[in-house]
Amino acid sequence: MSRETVSQAEMGEKRTAPIRGMTVDRATFQQVSIEQLSLVNFFYGKNGAGKTSIARAIEADEGVEWSAGYGASDFVLHVFSQDFITDHFSSCGSLQGVFTVNKTNIEIQRRSEAKAAERRELQEEYSAVVAELRERQSAPAKLLASFQDECFRKTKDLRGDFSEALTGKKTKKNFAEALLGEEVPKKHDLVRLKRRCDTAFDQTAREYPLFARASAASSYGKLPGRDLLGQVVVSSSDTPFASFWKALNASDWVRSGHEHYGKQANGRCPYCSRELPAQFEAEITACFDEQYRQDIDSIARFRRAYEGETASIIRTLKGNLSDVLPSIDLTEYRAKLTLLERSIELNNQRLAEKLREPSKIVSLEDTDSLFIEIGNLIDSINREIRANNDVVRGRRASKEQCRADIMQHFAFLLYDDIERYLSEKSDLEYAAAECSRRAEQLKKRIRSTEAELARLNAQTVNTSDAMDAINRMLAESGFQGFRLRARAGMEHTYEVVRENGAVAENLSEGERSFIAFLYFYQMVCGSQRKGERRDKIVVIDDPVSGMDATSLYLVSGIVRRMIDCCRDSADGSEQRASGSLIRQIFILTHNVSFHREITYRQMQHYSTTSFYLIRKRGNRSAVKLCVRQRAGAPGEWENYNPVQSSYEALWEELRDVQTVNAAKNVMRRILSYYFLQICGYDSEALRKRLLETEENRQRFLVPSGDDRTDTANYEMALSLLSGIDGAGSMKDEPDYVEDTDDIDAYRRIFRLIFEALGQTQHYDMMMGTRPTV
Repeated sequence: MSRETVSQAEMGEKRTAPIRGMTVDRATFQQVSIEQLSLVNFFYGKNGAGKTSIARAIEADEGVEWSAGYGASDFVLHVFSQDFITDHFSSCGSLQGVFTVNKTNIEIQRRSEAKAAERRELQEEYSAVVAELRERQSAPAKLLASFQDECFRKTKDLRGDFSEALTGKKTKKNFAEALLGEEVPKKHDLVRLKRRCDTAFDQTAREYPLFARASAASSYGKLPGRDLLGQVVVSSSDTPFASFWKALNASDWVRSGHEHYGKQANGRCPYCSRELPAQFEAEITACFDEQYRQDIDSIARFRRAYEGETASIIRTLKGNLSDVLPSIDLTEYRAKLTLLERSIELNNQRLAEKLREPSKIVSLEDTDSLFIEIGNLIDSINREIRANNDVVRGRRASKEQCRADIMQHFAFLLYDDIERYLSEKSDLEYAAAECSRRAEQLKKRIRSTEAELARLNAQTVNTSDAMDAINRMLAESGFQGFRLRARAGMEHTYEVVRENGAVAENLSEGERSFIAFLYFYQMVCGSQRKGERRDKIVVIDDPVSGMDATSLYLVSGIVRRMIDCCRDSADGSEQRASGSLIRQIFILTHNVSFHREITYRQMQHYSTTSFYLIRKRGNRSAVKLCVRQRAGAPGEWENYNPVQSSYEALWEELRDVQTVNAAKNVMRRILSYYFLQICGYDSEALRKRLLETEENRQRFLVPSGDDRTDTANYEMALSLLSGIDGAGSMKDEPDYVEDTDDIDAYRRIFRLIFEALGQTQHYDMMMGTRPTV
């Protein structure tokens, strides 16, 4: 678990403060949460990190989370900042007065009290309206969540079918945003769209050849033999032999038999084997006239053309099936093709029959309508193939088009839900806007009332008391740079008098800040308006800018005094008297010296004090709560100061180090700095006092029985001490063989060294092992 993500329950409770947390959303902060605010809060950050933004947010009650039972109207907020200096310190040195009770005019006080009552009523009404506004402002989020759930539920199955086209829109939030951003809801053919999507997002998809159509023009339809199919074809010859065949109605039989067997008979009858007459061929030929022979030839040529062209058509149509787009349904195409083959086969049989029996009338099966139907199917199939090929050729554009089309279809399906959501959202926003308008009007009235109160109270200001208090504070602190006195002839105007008695002609930035802060302190701790018994919250933003060391020291002391007042009032040790109590204080600074002055010995007050580090990276500010687990006490937490000296950093490193060698190195540097440089030992004297005096020597020697002594602790101590000199550098160690990797053993010896030299309190303070408050 990281130090920055621990929960309040895991860290232990901080003392309840009026402001328990806040969310800063101004300047370089974007919805930055500040949690675990306590009674005393230190913020450290470089110039421009965002300290003033936090101070102004508190002053404006913007994003502030109040503890139960508290609100802004329950406290007097005092904010010291550059804005305060500008407002309260004019170029001529005029200071606004500090309010007191004993100088209040009775009539003015009565009017002030009435105006204060009016302000309280307005504040109560304002609080109620703000509570209503917060509820109304949260309603759109609830409506959006419901809309997101409904859209997700209604499109569950369809979203699954088009999952690849919904990249980036697979969460409720993103899907709903895409729906609301769709400007052209449109219904699409889902079958075709699914096919396009499958192709566009299929990395194995490829182009396929188009289906070929059968030739639209056929030669056999123009041959004269086609007309003869429906006619009786007979010979018109009247020879005696022909008349004999006609009488027997055997002309077709004779012709067919002669064609098949005439050349193979070898001059004999194929039926009776008798030798044929010499004139037999001539008589057979004479039986069939020229027209008859032409008709038979026409029928034969028609048959050959028909068979050849239909066979070519079938080959073409069957060839289409060799490489087909898998998504195409060929059921109907195959059925039509089979039907066409059967019709052509039947027609071929009928043509053969016509040639065998020319006198027989035959008709062909209709194939033209099948050709048309198959051609229409081919056109439809080719449209799908072209769509597939277009998608494959323009895969990236096709993906984008698929994504756009499916969202258009979803927007079409959910049109009523979208319109209903937008309408309800508009109503909620209108209601919230009206509530906000009322809140703003009340806020203006409160400001107007407060301005009137300020005008009334300005008439009862005792400025001489404030100046006397500031001069006493300067004198008691030993400050000799200047003093303040009333300017003759100018009411409520004061002069800065130098040590030599001359009036200062120009004040430095530091002097202006110093005087303004002294005045600010009088406002916080000096006096109040009669009947106004509200406690105070104090915010101090970089008060020592431009000050010299003396002024910085005095301001640090004043701030520490306010911190003590705040903590004492929380403990109940400071009784409420004529003035209000400081219930919470925020100090923000970039000055390291000032920060160290005011935070000295503050980390131990875990329950009442919080430390924060403000960082700014890439024009974004962030706030880190500075807490960590207490060393040697799992589950317990402590504050740590983000601003450390190099010596403190060594102790911080010691708490986290995990290897013996690294730990020994850090321990030696600490021993060298503290005992040699701070306490004044030299390295040899330190070693002798620890390891050679009888009292301390026995601390490191452990009896092990049989008159033997375990010297492991002694040798570890000698190893640590022998590696340092007065400059804090490392010397070569004596011949000592490291036989332990127990880092805890060295930690124990390190603590024992501090105990032996009477420095246990310093060890506990630096290791953070003392009980916290």
